[in-house]
Amino acid sequence: MKLKQKPEDFQVSESWRFDEDPKGSHYVYLMDKQKLSTFDAVERICKQFKIPRAAVSFCGLKDKQGRTTQLIAIHRREIELQDPDLRLKPLGRSREAISAENTTSNRFAVTVRDLSEDDVARLTASIAEVRRLGVVNYFDSQRFGALKHGQGFIVKDLMRGDFELALRNVLAHPSELDASDDARVKGFWKEHWGEWDRRNPYPGAERYEAVVRWLRKNPSDYRGALLRTEPRWRALQVFAYQSWLWNEGVKQYLKDVVGIQRLVSIRYQAGSLLFPRELDAAQARLLHERSFPLLGPGTKFSDPAVESAALSVLRREGQTLADLAVPGTPEIHFDPEERPILVFPGRLAVGEAKRDELNRGRLRVNVAFTLPPGAYATLVVKRLFHWTLAPKRPGEPRVARTAAPPRAGAPAAAPAAPRAEKQGFLARRRAEKEARKERRAAAKKGR
Repeated sequence: MKLKQKPEDFQVSESWRFDEDPKGSHYVYLMDKQKLSTFDAVERICKQFKIPRAAVSFCGLKDKQGRTTQLIAIHRREIELQDPDLRLKPLGRSREAISAENTTSNRFAVTVRDLSEDDVARLTASIAEVRRLGVVNYFDSQRFGALKHGQGFIVKDLMRGDFELALRNVLAHPSELDASDDARVKGFWKEHWGEWDRRNPYPGAERYEAVVRWLRKNPSDYRGALLRTEPRWRALQVFAYQSWLWNEGVKQYLKDVVGIQRLVSIRYQAGSLLFPRELDAAQARLLHERSFPLLGPGTKFSDPAVESAALSVLRREGQTLADLAVPGTPEIHFDPEERPILVFPGRLAVGEAKRDELNRGRLRVNVAFTLPPGAYATLVVKRLFHWTLAPKRPGEPRVARTAAPPRAGAPAAAPAAPRAEKQGFLARRRAEKEARKERRAAAKKGR
């Protein structure tokens, strides 16, 4: 199974409401973006129109990989923007800034590619399971981009009071996966850490100007420098770690309450996730009614099983609830919040399987559904095709892909060559680098 091979393969439309006020100070727009995160889009708007970031409000964070629409509002500024990948449609004015409370639901249209006939045949039963049991309301890989880019959870550095390490991860830790200007900006500060009087020559350096300006005047105050970052970005760092704790806690809760034999495992950025494939009536009612907390020092438990699962994850981390704080920094804090364990996709519909023009000999299907704010469409799709993402056991042979049958009258295909074991992106990059090095060395020898 493959997702998001083309931007139009993943489309999100936000359903929203706001109280229109012709004299309101916030100009409300429908933002249509493609291959841009919400933060990237807002940053471009602020830079192009010289608007302070604090003047722009939005409903939530939409995925970078795909085409999405969402509400934004700009305080006391009416603008016009019609770029190919970022467009604004005026909707009216509001007395209040926009927030997540203005979103009522999200409608998703997803093209799922690289499927075999067997995958499509198994889909009917999987749809029935999802409609009957729902989908565990985990946070998906998009929430954990810092893990993908090798930074880890920055807030854990802050919780230990290591503000310099946290700032290095923010300002001077370029990702091997990132070829953008931002990676070059970070590479510059990695090479010139502490030389704050230097001018960073790369485009995008202005994003960190407030941080660097503070360090020029206060070279050892890394805590103060971190507080010059955008407040919503800081809150997101806390939320990322809370989200991981939530995922791990719910996995433990499902093991305790449902039993591992009734769960299936699916790979994702931060490890694996567990989903029920069968539940008895009592378990189904329990999970449907139950929520699980995003942890903070003030978290209160009403269910002993939830408390046991949540605290067991903190013990593995060497923490208690009281440790979920940043010393001497009330500006960065963990707020407790309840999140439903299950989510049920609305208006779930699956189209007819068709030839996949991007993956030879394979099939694609279109899947559409609605979700409440904060739920992840990618997890619904992964749950529908869970067998394609099951973790491989050590020594387990790879399952051959079942290709679509040849067209009538077409010549028989030659036997397929053995498929090479898949490598991760970083491993491929390292292998390519080594191969180039060997070729250069061989060329020098032949001179």
